[in-house]
Amino acid sequence: MSPRPQRRRTTRRLTVGAAALAAAVGITAAAPAGAEPAATATAAHARHTGHGHGNGHGHGGGHASRTVDVQLLSFNDFHGNLEPPQGSAGTVEEQQADGSKKKIAAGGVEYLANALRTARKGHPYSVTAAAGDMVGASPLLSGLFHDEPTIEAMNKLGLDVTSVGNHEFDEGRAELTRLQKGGCHPTDGCYEKGKRFKGADFPYLAANVTDEKTGRPILKPYTVWKHKGVKIGFIGVTLEGTPDVVSANGVKGLKFHDEAETIDRYAKELDRQGVKSIVALIHEGGMPASTAYDYDCDSPGPGAGVSGPIAEIAKKVTPKVDALVTGHTHQAYACTIPDPSGMPRTVTSASSFGKLYTDTTLTYDRRTKDIVRTSVKSATARNHVVNRTQPKAADMTALIQRWNKLAAPVANKPVGYITADILGRGATTPESPLGDLISDAQLEATRAADKGGAQLALMNPGGIRSDLAHKASGSEGDGVVTYGEAFTVQPFTNLTHVVTLTGAQLLTALQQQVSGPNEASPKILQVSAGLTYTLDLTKAGANRVAKDSVRLDGKPIDPAKTYRVAMNEFLAGGGDGFTALKEGKDKYVGPSDLDALTAYLTAHSSAASPLAPPKADRITVVK
Repeated sequence: MSPRPQRRRTTRRLTVGAAALAAAVGITAAAPAGAEPAATATAAHARHTGHGHGNGHGHGGGHASRTVDVQLLSFNDFHGNLEPPQGSAGTVEEQQADGSKKKIAAGGVEYLANALRTARKGHPYSVTAAAGDMVGASPLLSGLFHDEPTIEAMNKLGLDVTSVGNHEFDEGRAELTRLQKGGCHPTDGCYEKGKRFKGADFPYLAANVTDEKTGRPILKPYTVWKHKGVKIGFIGVTLEGTPDVVSANGVKGLKFHDEAETIDRYAKELDRQGVKSIVALIHEGGMPASTAYDYDCDSPGPGAGVSGPIAEIAKKVTPKVDALVTGHTHQAYACTIPDPSGMPRTVTSASSFGKLYTDTTLTYDRRTKDIVRTSVKSATARNHVVNRTQPKAADMTALIQRWNKLAAPVANKPVGYITADILGRGATTPESPLGDLISDAQLEATRAADKGGAQLALMNPGGIRSDLAHKASGSEGDGVVTYGEAFTVQPFTNLTHVVTLTGAQLLTALQQQVSGPNEASPKILQVSAGLTYTLDLTKAGANRVAKDSVRLDGKPIDPAKTYRVAMNEFLAGGGDGFTALKEGKDKYVGPSDLDALTAYLTAHSSAASPLAPPKADRITVVK
């Protein structure tokens, strides 16, 4: 990769320990490093974290004071949303004094860049970090170009470091490496004449992702941010369960290790190198008790208002780590969860799509080279809304316009017409109108005998990335669905598969929605017309789906008979814990899920006769 001023600046500020990759040989799935005992935390390791802004582009301060405030700005799960997200995906909820919640339009890289640059002013020590899923499941403007526009935008807004997320593996290891190092796409080539993609100025960290054969991390496990004598180490990990939520091809040849054990391993290595201030970037998250971004998740006690995987991880990670920046669940929280020694430690997440950023102050002690934390106080981290009333960053506007011009011939093509919003990601019920529409589209695309002979279709809820908004996103007019908007809903372009399942296997798959790995957080499959059943949430585990309630075209599913079932290739591979679907036989490969959706919209709607939202009445929910 050819050097340039921006890249040289980053290299000066972010360095990787020479021992990191060599020491990584010892990482294996069978024997990751254990958690450090709480007893090793001493009074000398007490810390305090606070509230701040910045990106390492500061001007420095005098060394007269023993402590200096370092501003840590962070965000997560951007998913290539360069333009403001549409519908409910583009709003955040704010708690009001009367107990109600106010929706605020937020997000878009033009506003995010301006917000971060404004926040950095007056903060000579400032670093900007992210917790994964910067790309993947992206709208057409980024996804059409394999997310090169998003990497370019992240370079411009001054991102210093990020962990990998599960979606960074959507196109496999080789593509992730290209996004880091640069080079034109191996199939599509270069998108602009005379321009070669230069890659990310910032390091992607993947401490817990190793090569199956060598045992080494596939990317840097950590990096050290340096500015005027201040050193802060960043360790980056993604969720250990990435193979469960990414297609098999995306993670082929890779192993994913325990998050806390991996962080502890590299925290010890950084400590041996004299780096005492450490931040973990973790692409795993939790669920706050409230959807309001400004909810107090430390009420009634520290960390009491957040649950889920990150709460358990935070309690295990060594006290050597001073703050945890998290993601994956697309939630907003800024909590204090005690570390294994009982010391307060900040744990944050900034929703998704660039709608929020977190502002945290790390108070750095020049003598101990550590972040100051005390037994009664940790970081004063706070989430801030990236509102759309602020000025747009001109360089981001130019970037969007440039890529939009390249995408326009594809993106602006009308593919359908709707009478109102068709909610998918924004639905608050287990079954969504858009989920029904997508399932119907896949069934129609594969129903013919020579196209798979499907009798029903299933769609995973996580694959529905947005809503179909009635309001125009550009000049197309209200109610018009463009190809770009359909792409935003179905960005993975997974191929549809039709497989033969026994009735018993189908019933087991439906029960896997609410049992096994999905019991704590159910994943309700969206179903095509004709398939009905009762979801009884008053019961537990698999009993929530009563087998005798499942019917196809009014007839009970016969466990002994076989059925042709359409689904995307992710589900057909057993993704999201649906191992029963992996047992399907006589596979037929059909069109992509996106092609099925656009064909359905075109066939079933017109300007004179737009499509109404489905009723979402196929699953009867008992509460």
